Amino acid sequence: MNDSFKNRGSSEEAKFKNDAETRFKIEARRDKMLGFWAAEKLGLSGDDIEAFAKKVVVSDLEEAGHEDVVRMVSKSFSDGGVDIDDDVIRAEIKRLQVIAEKEVTEGYSEPLGSDHGRVGG
Repeated sequence: MNDSFKNRGSSEEAKFKNDAETRFKIEARRDKMLGFWAAEKLGLSGDDIEAFAKKVVVSDLEEAGHEDVVRMVSKSFSDGGVDIDDDVIRAEIKRLQVIAEKEVTEGYSEPLGSDHGRVGG
């Protein structure tokens, strides 16, 4: 009986860890795509696009939820003279969340960048 509880606990712990890793991958993928979207709106090109997308991903580590990302992108838009309000950014996050969930759970169709490989399917 004791081994049964031990195994169940280990299994639940592994599932929790896997779920947390999956959530992190989904959010990172979503944020990187948001960074590419925002970089296009800002008129960035070349390496600046990738660098901006990475900044968006890092900005999501500041606090729980995605408002830290909204603030970062909103400030970048404001500084860059791009007239897109926070509700549009939130709508784009929501749209990209669905895409990121699908890509992560089904395997990425394309790598995020040159330093990433194709994953899954």
